[in-house]
Formats: sequence, C-alpha cells, structure tokens
Amino acid sequence: MNNKQELKIGIPKGSLEQATIALFAKSGWKIHMQARNYFPEVNDPELITRLCRAQEMPTYVADGVLDAGFTGKDWIQETGADVEVVSDLLYSKVSNRPARWVLAVGGDSPYHKPEDLAGARVATELLGLTESYFKSRNIPVTVQYSWGATEAKVVEGLADAIVEVTETGTTIRAHGLRIIDDVLITNTQFIANRAALANPWKRKKIDQINLLLQGALRAESLVGLKMNAQTDELPAILALLPSLNSPTISPMQDSKWNAVEVVVSVAVVRDLLPRLVEAGAKGIIEYPLNKVI
Repeated sequence: MNNKQELKIGIPKGSLEQATIALFAKSGWKIHMQARNYFPEVNDPELITRLCRAQEMPTYVADGVLDAGFTGKDWIQETGADVEVVSDLLYSKVSNRPARWVLAVGGDSPYHKPEDLAGARVATELLGLTESYFKSRNIPVTVQYSWGATEAKVVEGLADAIVEVTETGTTIRAHGLRIIDDVLITNTQFIANRAALANPWKRKKIDQINLLLQGALRAESLVGLKMNAQTDELPAILALLPSLNSPTISPMQDSKWNAVEVVVSVAVVRDLLPRLVEAGAKGIIEYPLNKVI
C-alpha cells in the first residue's frame, strides 16, 4: 500500500509554459520537460506535474484530475469552473503585468465604437465572454469561434471584428488592426481544487508553493544595494534610499565608516546610484534577488 503524499499540479502548455517553468526555477523547483510528452519531471518527490492548455486547466482542477494549476482569469470565467483562486500571479509570457482581451477592427474600417458593430461578425476564441460582452450592451452581433490566427480573420474578410488577447498591442497593430474597446483585463492565477484545499497536507503544500512563487515574482522588480558610508555623510545618503524596509546599518572596524544595505526597486537604480556617489557613498554593490518574502 502506497501512503506517499503527492500533489498533482498543472503547468500551462503554450504561451505561459516557459514563464511558469522559469518562475518555478527561481522558487526552488526545477521542472524538466520531456520531449513529446506531457509529464514533466520535477525535483520534488511530493509533486506530480502535468502539462495542459490554460483553457482546459480550470475544468481539470475543478474535476479533481489536478489538485492545482495555473491559468488565466479569462479561462476561469469562460469555463465557469468551480475552483478556488489561491492567488493572483502577475506574470505573462512577456512581462509581469495583466493582459487585455480587446475588441479590434480593421484600421480603415467604418467601426469606431462597439455599437457600430450591430449586425457584424466577430471572431474570437473567448466565445462565452464575448457573447456576454455584446449582450450586456444590447448590440446584436454574430460571434464565431476562432480556431487560431484570429488577427488575420479581419484582413481575410472572414470577420468584421475580433476579440483577442494582447499584452502590448504590437501584434494587433502589425496586422493593421485598431483597438476600439477593452473586453476583459486578465492575469495568471494559481487555482486549486476545493477538496484538495480541505486536505491539510495538500493545503500546506499549496501554500508553500504560493509563498515562494510570490516571493520570486516580487524579487524580479527589486535589487539589493550594499555600500560604505562615512558617519558624517550617513544622513544625506539615507535620505536618498527608498527602501523596502529601513536600511540595515552596521558599524565597520573603522568607527568613521558604516556598511549600509538596502532593497530598492529596479526602476530607481539608474538615477539613484549617481546621487549616492555624489552624497559620498563608496564601494556600491548592486546584486539580484531570488526571492523577497
């Protein structure tokens, strides 16, 4: 009889696959993909990983085929699956920000607002939510399911408009399309089966994974700084530091000097470092962070 405790977790195949695997790696779990196979290996005997499409993930988790998994807020709403959202994980295939499902039309089309599309054909993979979007606005349209290459549907004359997901809008514009409205803002979410969460061991494992994933995500926007500062210049240097918490200050062997360590946003470093040098900071070291918890 096998009494081994295991958690079955779904990794989204497709656009989110590599970003999810990279995030797990920063969190301490190395997921190794097997060629032409949906059963990745992971360096944790308590985890069983499976690849499946983000579109199908909510259903598999709700049905208990998987204990937990990663999918988009869009597909949870589209499927209506009864799952519990453990946390929002703001990452995508491009960046750590939400994506948008947008309503787009041809650049030279006569459509400038959703109401202009009355009687038109709209192609999308997000069928249910798109139908709800137009119904809520009392705009009669024909919504057609798109099996792929959705951006090309307008160009090819197969649809008058599309509802498609985008992060930067680059692909939409590259196809000569124009965005006229946002349909849904979405992001990656960590979801779990309700029965799995009621199991104390599985709940603890899910919470552990979530804690470290969130820590790894948070660390991506932060760096650590170390520097030396003379005591009389310390107030001016500290006034420049926008820290996560109060800076750590340690006296050095030479009582005139102090070691200062702080965590700051990546976005401020390029402007901050020259100002620190001007204020008298010496031996400044910038280093990356794996996790911030």
